[in-house]
Amino acid sequence: MNVLNDAISAANDVFWSWLVIPLLVVLAVYFTLRSGFVQLRLLPEMFRVIRSSPGVAPDGRKEISSFQAFAISAASRVGTGNIVGVASAIVLGGPGAVFWMWLMATVVGSAAFVESTLAQLYKVRADTGFRGGPAYYMLHGLGQRWMGVLFAVVITLTFPLVFNSVQANSISGSVGTSVAALGGPGGWLLNAVVGLLLVGLVALVIFGGVRRIAHWTEALVPTMALLYLLLGLAVVLLNAGEVPRVIGDILASAFGVREFVAGGVGAAIVQGMRRGMFSNEAGLGSAPNAGATASVSHPVKQGLVQCLGVYFDTLLICSVTAFIILVAEPEYGGEGGAQVTQVALESTLGGWAVHALTVILFLLAFSSVLGNYYYGETNLRFLDADPRHLTYFRAFVLAAVFAGSVAPLTLVWALADVFMGVMAVINLIALIPLSEIAFRLLADYGRQYRNGLDPQFTLAKMPELRNVECWGDAEGALPEDIARGHGVRLGDPVVPTDDQDRPDDGGDGGGTGR
Repeated sequence: MNVLNDAISAANDVFWSWLVIPLLVVLAVYFTLRSGFVQLRLLPEMFRVIRSSPGVAPDGRKEISSFQAFAISAASRVGTGNIVGVASAIVLGGPGAVFWMWLMATVVGSAAFVESTLAQLYKVRADTGFRGGPAYYMLHGLGQRWMGVLFAVVITLTFPLVFNSVQANSISGSVGTSVAALGGPGGWLLNAVVGLLLVGLVALVIFGGVRRIAHWTEALVPTMALLYLLLGLAVVLLNAGEVPRVIGDILASAFGVREFVAGGVGAAIVQGMRRGMFSNEAGLGSAPNAGATASVSHPVKQGLVQCLGVYFDTLLICSVTAFIILVAEPEYGGEGGAQVTQVALESTLGGWAVHALTVILFLLAFSSVLGNYYYGETNLRFLDADPRHLTYFRAFVLAAVFAGSVAPLTLVWALADVFMGVMAVINLIALIPLSEIAFRLLADYGRQYRNGLDPQFTLAKMPELRNVECWGDAEGALPEDIARGHGVRLGDPVVPTDDQDRPDDGGDGGGTGR
């Protein structure tokens, strides 16, 4: 087993270092330049549009709001990787890995914008609102169903099954650590009990559909973030005099001025970029599945919100972990993991912090299980809409959660990395030709934004686009102008009653000359 694990890990390192990361970086830099640094330029707008009100679904209830879609994707993004992954990056790459993690998040925010904008454009109607993602824009945008099927299969295996096993293992492991610290019994029996309780909680949520997932994540994500931020703030306040040293170490190590580990600046770059990408998932094709569910008046709005999700994950949550660890001056070059963060917290706050981190790890991992499950559900519906198959799938997810609670998962981690890398390559290849559509949508959004309007979009603005189902009629009327101060339009566009001429180029309107 160890030989197989070592072989897969070695192949995986080559695959990610020489294909996945370079491909993502090159495309993200291109998207950044082509979009005029959209991930920085429209940062204030991201906070405005996340408050958009949803429309009404065909079943008469409210659709998923922009914030709820953000919460679903954040639930999957913000997981144990924010604690375990960051710790491993620092231990193996030194403090400089944090700088490269920050830089990576800033650049790949443009990729998150492009993929989620496309997911919004090519989403399809569902009884509860919308669904979509890379499989859908590969089918409807590129006309390549085989590509969408391949992506749907890979993400369904990776996130709701393999990754949920990992998250469940993190929960049972952290509970075991707390129980042991209190002098209680541990081992397989405790893990099995934790696994059964976790299966019950997950079943209560996932059998309730996307609305129940959205409501749980909408509550869990802010709670989880607030608890962790409070812990991090307590560490920083108690070690305020160490903050300048920590920042100095991050910058010095990032450029090789001070070497902390073997490999120096090279190790810092590789670990920071790889762990950062694992954490924020930008460009991997996972978050667009959540972004497509949102009810918004323009596809670009959710592209901006999902871009904000990258910052929330890496620049906020991962930075808290980094400061907690670096204040405690960890030992570099050893093994990473949650214990690095636990030791750092305990050294500053005392033994109670170990149990506090257990609670936070539970919230992190449980919310990730819900977000990961939804990615599988939306792609399973793409493959086969038979409700019976969805029930079987939910049973498999629950079995994976229980198995993850009781099993060692070193091999599963290695296999998950391979599947995730394949998923990323498929998605990035699809983004290359489709990105120009996202930039046209951004141009339309920008024209309305500069004229003080709340951007609206219908297919009548770009009637040459094909296979767009949820944005009105290509032969219909253009949307009405709405000032930003007068609120936002509901998500599924309502065709105005007054007939208006479409602009000759199919891409203007909304914000110019009307």
